[in-house]
Amino acid sequence: MRVDLINTGTELVLGRTVNTHLSYIGEQLFHAGLRIQHQVCIPDGDVIGRTLEERFPRADIILVTGGLGPTSDDITRELTAKLLGLDLHFDASVAENIRGYYAVRNRPFGEGGRRQSMVPEGAIVLPNGYGTAPGLYLPRTERNPHLFLLPGPPRELYPMFEDHVLPQLRAIVGRSKVTSREWKFCGLGESELAEHLEPPLSKIPQLEIGYCAKIMEVHLRCLGEEKALEEAEAVVQRVYPYHLVSDDLRSIEEIVVELLADRGHWVSFAESCTGGMLAHRLTNVSGASAVLAESHVTYANEVKTRLLGVDPVAIEDHGVVSAPVARQMAEGALTLSGADHALGVTGIAGPTGGSDAKPVGTVFIGLASKRAETHVEPCFYPTDRETFKWRTTQRALDLLRRRLLGYPLDEA
Repeated sequence: MRVDLINTGTELVLGRTVNTHLSYIGEQLFHAGLRIQHQVCIPDGDVIGRTLEERFPRADIILVTGGLGPTSDDITRELTAKLLGLDLHFDASVAENIRGYYAVRNRPFGEGGRRQSMVPEGAIVLPNGYGTAPGLYLPRTERNPHLFLLPGPPRELYPMFEDHVLPQLRAIVGRSKVTSREWKFCGLGESELAEHLEPPLSKIPQLEIGYCAKIMEVHLRCLGEEKALEEAEAVVQRVYPYHLVSDDLRSIEEIVVELLADRGHWVSFAESCTGGMLAHRLTNVSGASAVLAESHVTYANEVKTRLLGVDPVAIEDHGVVSAPVARQMAEGALTLSGADHALGVTGIAGPTGGSDAKPVGTVFIGLASKRAETHVEPCFYPTDRETFKWRTTQRALDLLRRRLLGYPLDEA
């Protein structure tokens, strides 16, 4: 089915607010077996009505975000009703919900609340559990496609979309046999992944393939019937078993926390150039308190020596950015914490501090474990500081993931 997305809001076209709705709704639709064929971002005002009128003959489903609030520039509801020749009527149940929302916040139910309680004739109200503006669904007629009017704030839109819009869309689409699946890989480039997966995947009938490159990640998207997706899964597992992080787009830190928890293992970190990003990423995951023993940002050489036991001679002979120092940082963190695993990272994030022998972007990652030999590897990420830190932590977490799964660490 042809799906249009219309994002309204002058703040969006002025660049003062980032339009995150396209990526969110696109992903949600993809998992429902639908895709956006056309998207437009427009300001508030009469252009909303003109855009709807233009798109009605070209779409089966139209999703509109924004313009349902209580202020004078929120006119999506009114313009849609006018375009379709529908009367607006006061909905007592909507008004009651808005009054309840205001009462908890000691705010009066005024003209704004009354405007939001007006519902076009024949529209189905989509409850808003996080704000005052209800969503509205107008079923398809000879004049208009399926039409969803949705609030603009993400905190209101996203729960409404998942709880009310998606079930309605699935009812519209029916029992489609076509579903989707996505796999996340780490340590591969998009072209490399496609080069090795495309030939076997292209032999699977009625399978649609797509890729999305991220920093140190590539996502493979497949659309098809369940049998085709099962065949795709077998190909993925056969061709890239070690690089496959998840088959549900969970992040590598989520996978690492789960693996550590399943094994009853603890991890500790000794970070220099990444400045605590390893700990930050891991503690973004619920349950990290059960697996992260401790973390140290040992930026100064003296702290590496005093806290982690790094040999000053190693720093003098090899430099602080070196394999021996990364090894000793990881092993020192392991001993200090008593954890099962420890990661140590030292590098040159730039843009200053590099040399001919060790240019900006050079980094060494050490992984020490109680029941395995310490692994140290050099990496080179010549980019901006933030991306350098992300790439370094991505590789470090992937090394830990591989060790927990018993995979080879040096399988590039």
